[in-house]
Amino acid sequence: MSTHTVILVPGFWLQADSWADVSPVIAEVGHQVVALTLPGLESVETDRAGIGLAEHVAAVVAEIDRHDEPVVLVGHSGGGTVIHAAVDQRPEHVSRAIYVDSVPIPHGLATNANLPSEGPDLPLPSWDVWGGPEGADLAGLDEAALANFRARAVPHPAAAASDEQQLSDDRRYAVPATVIITTFTRQQIDEFIAAGEDEVAELPKLHDVTYVELPTGHWPQFSRPKDLGEAIAAAIG
Repeated sequence: MSTHTVILVPGFWLQADSWADVSPVIAEVGHQVVALTLPGLESVETDRAGIGLAEHVAAVVAEIDRHDEPVVLVGHSGGGTVIHAAVDQRPEHVSRAIYVDSVPIPHGLATNANLPSEGPDLPLPSWDVWGGPEGADLAGLDEAALANFRARAVPHPAAAASDEQQLSDDRRYAVPATVIITTFTRQQIDEFIAAGEDEVAELPKLHDVTYVELPTGHWPQFSRPKDLGEAIAAAIG
């Protein structure tokens, strides 16, 4: 089996260590794993003024450029927006893009401009935003896991959530993609596409896209880390 460098990009409020229980599963089959902490998420005290989506994309592109061979990009949630823009900038240097409970956001759309911010900071909201601890998005996370999540959370740069996606190279459509769905089903994704939902407009344009259902909440790196790692490794092949 050929080995790859796998770059893991976390979603909102999380650092590189959010992949701690996933990375070893991918590494066990021989891949080199690089988990990133995006700019502005280094610590609670970090100054997030002036950090937006472009800075997050630039950090991923810089990591791609550090490797001689094409890499695999994995983005969770808002990290999916980031890796799709990185694919757009380096289509010839990405062998596969893997979206974990996320989709490749189209040009001109923001990941989530509606979350409540405090100046340049976007703190982790109350669990009520996701329907409370019993909500589907938080499935698989018990009280201790939720407390650990909140304790480790870092305010996200607000601009990174509200900035519009910037894409310009149609070669991105030729990069193979895998969408690991944890809070939706393939049937629901197909229904969103058929309804012409803006957020999924890129999916039917991809030349090679595979869907994998991994039922759990929105944070499978915490609720089903081993299964997520195995799904990522299987997607790489």
